[in-house]
Amino acid sequence: MTGPIPIDDRYDEPDQLRDQLRRLLRHRVLITLGILLGLLGGLALSLQRAHTYTATSEVLVRSTTDPFGAVGVSADNQVSMSTEQRIAASAAVSHRVPRLLGRPDNQAGTLGARVRVTNPLKSQVLRFEFTARGPQRAARGANAFAEAYLADRKSRNDATVLRATRALEQQITVLNQRLAQNQLERATAKPAAQNQLYNLQKKVLDIKSRDTDGGDIVRRAVAPALPVGPGRKTLLAVGLACGLLLGIVLAWMRSALDTRVRSVGEVRAALGAPVLGLLPSDDGGDDALLTVGHTNSPRTEAYRALAFRLRQLGSPAGPGSVLVVAPRRADAAEEVGANLAAALAEEGGDVLLVDAAPDTSGLAGRLPLLPYEAPALKEGFRSESGVLVDADVTGRLTFSSGGHTGPYTRAALSGTDRTGSEADTSTVVVTGPFLEHADVLAVAQRVDGILVVTGLDGTRRDDLRQVQELIGCSGGRLLGAVLDAGRPRRRLRALFRRRKNGRVSPVDTSTMDLPLYDGTLTVTRR
Repeated sequence: MTGPIPIDDRYDEPDQLRDQLRRLLRHRVLITLGILLGLLGGLALSLQRAHTYTATSEVLVRSTTDPFGAVGVSADNQVSMSTEQRIAASAAVSHRVPRLLGRPDNQAGTLGARVRVTNPLKSQVLRFEFTARGPQRAARGANAFAEAYLADRKSRNDATVLRATRALEQQITVLNQRLAQNQLERATAKPAAQNQLYNLQKKVLDIKSRDTDGGDIVRRAVAPALPVGPGRKTLLAVGLACGLLLGIVLAWMRSALDTRVRSVGEVRAALGAPVLGLLPSDDGGDDALLTVGHTNSPRTEAYRALAFRLRQLGSPAGPGSVLVVAPRRADAAEEVGANLAAALAEEGGDVLLVDAAPDTSGLAGRLPLLPYEAPALKEGFRSESGVLVDADVTGRLTFSSGGHTGPYTRAALSGTDRTGSEADTSTVVVTGPFLEHADVLAVAQRVDGILVVTGLDGTRRDDLRQVQELIGCSGGRLLGAVLDAGRPRRRLRALFRRRKNGRVSPVDTSTMDLPLYDGTLTVTRR
């Protein structure tokens, strides 16, 4: 028994990190989309912040208590800075700002939303940061809020002084009335009342003599030279990094949810059979179906290598009858089948290419068939097998088309019915999609081996598992798979051919009769 055939899989690496990177790079469109979104976001943010400026002013908050009378109390504890910070950001201060800026009073809420009041650690300083669309507006706004806060604190201090002196003045008035009316019973009590009156008047003078200003502006705001925030280059760099991260996440999600085969390992795991060939992407714009014997390209060499591996799996004379089928797309199977037959014919012997599709697939119209001339080809042509294909090969390549199962079909597809010279004949059978036509199972039971054509990025793993299960249930022999990297232009042309339902477009008016298994089909020569 032969071991598994090694295939150079450029999409599969033993290193797990490198394999994950390759999986992500398959979705380059999503990564590019994420990068573009990130750059657009960074550009939009830079344009938004291009005309945004922030100016800062600072106010030193002073305590209104007597600095000489508050013995044992530190200056930091004489004023609650957290309370003053909340008052500075309150609506009471914001309502004073429009009048200082010469704006309507209804803009107080808008102006208050643009200011940010902070208190540096372990200090009695309030910092006002005002943001506006222009540098001059930002400076005026910051200074206006500082002045509004000082005015508000002064008014609060004045109100406190007024309340305190009003109570003392009421006591003084009562004492003066008593002294004036001589309502004291003893003369010795009069000096005591005068002393009390003197103390009350002294308290009033002390209270009124204190400074009610709430503090001083230690730093006035000036117009900033640069807009707020990072520059455009920095924002674009951040947007690029965020977009790249977004693209990687999208590519990872797409790769995790994708069920299509991406590597030789995935095809081998889904089918439970080796991969016998890897067809590289070769889209030179040529729409010719048969390339072996006509052109030299990496894809042609891959067909020759596939034919060599099939001969290794079978007898030296040839692989017998091989069914080339695709799970969903028949165009890939037709191309692989035709070129495989030509590659087998290059090594000598007779190779028969059979189109066993139940409907007319158009394979006959795409092959370079020779015209039928019975006298000239009497020795080299068997009318019961098919028509010769124009291929520059050593052996003889014939083609037969039809979806019926006549006597010659059974003889061609049965390896036990071939004797004598027919034992050296290889048969390549092409049918419709395996999962779309039930008649393919009947053909699979008659051939010596089945070759499954899978498209890279086009075949789903579930379809391959279903194909493997059906082949096992039918008793067929699964030789392996061929991984096709695809030809983009040919895929587009295949869409137009499907719309024609397999009809052959005439190139000229010369026709020929092609023998079938049970009848005759008229095929137009290209």
